[in-house]
Amino acid sequence: MKTSHWRDLLLLSALWGASFLFMRITAPEFGPVPMAALRVAGATLLLLPLLAWRGELAALRAHWRRLLVVGVTNSALPFALFGYAALHLTGGLAAIFNAATPLCGALIAWAWLHEHLSRWRIAGLALGFVGVAGLALVKAGATEVSWAVTVSAAHAEPGAGAAGFTLGGLAMGGPALAVAACLLAPMFYGFAACYTRRFLLGVPSMAVATGSQLFAALALAIPAAISWPAQSPSAHAWAMLAVLATACTGLAYILYFRLIAGAGAAFAMTVTYLVPAFAVVWGAIFIGEQLTAAMLLGCAVILTGTALATGLLPRTTARPNAGLHG
Repeated sequence: MKTSHWRDLLLLSALWGASFLFMRITAPEFGPVPMAALRVAGATLLLLPLLAWRGELAALRAHWRRLLVVGVTNSALPFALFGYAALHLTGGLAAIFNAATPLCGALIAWAWLHEHLSRWRIAGLALGFVGVAGLALVKAGATEVSWAVTVSAAHAEPGAGAAGFTLGGLAMGGPALAVAACLLAPMFYGFAACYTRRFLLGVPSMAVATGSQLFAALALAIPAAISWPAQSPSAHAWAMLAVLATACTGLAYILYFRLIAGAGAAFAMTVTYLVPAFAVVWGAIFIGEQLTAAMLLGCAVILTGTALATGLLPRTTARPNAGLHG
């Protein structure tokens, strides 16, 4: 690999890791859906002129229906789900759950695209999902609350911290639903990766990235308007959202596809292993988030299973899912 490939990989990991920090800052003021809508709209404003400059606007018109599906499942829904999770969970924890995206992609590829699963890949899937399930049970349980996010009453959404109900000894309030959101988002990412491989193979990668953001913005426009916060977000929140949209989304997609083109999808997918580390570091430096033993153990199990399931370890072979996430 060239030095530039490693540079792009580290920069991409840092940007996608920072996205969880910026969601923690902006979601309480904007709300999950408006935050997601503005994020994809800002990324569109950055990517669309570049697509026009490359002369690939025709791809948007030719494939708009399929790009709409990718936009909804790869950006609109996951961004909103992680935005809700940001009201209750640390960014590092959300990033660890996000690391299960390749596991979901591999499972969906087996069920839908009939991709072969070797014994080692099956073992990796099982191990990874055990790590996800274990971490989810620990974090959703009523006995461990050190990970919960404290959202001030002045900035919280109405009802964001409302108490829920108990089911099987678990507290099914906001934090438990936030864990559920973190589990659902990687499934959408995995579906979008497989859908892209099935229906958008050969479409220019920049057109896929731009189209996904454009149609995600259109899909979220009305829900965002309906759920717009009564209290105007602060100038600081607007500034942080601008960075989330342009750097952590628009610029990150440019880096991601450049990395795939120059170094291959397998190398680009190793970003999955670095994003949680950067998310934890940024959260600890800027807002004092803590890394618990449960998070460390769960992350290790999930990433080991991911390495087996996606063929990044020598004993397995697989065609990596070039999913878009972060």
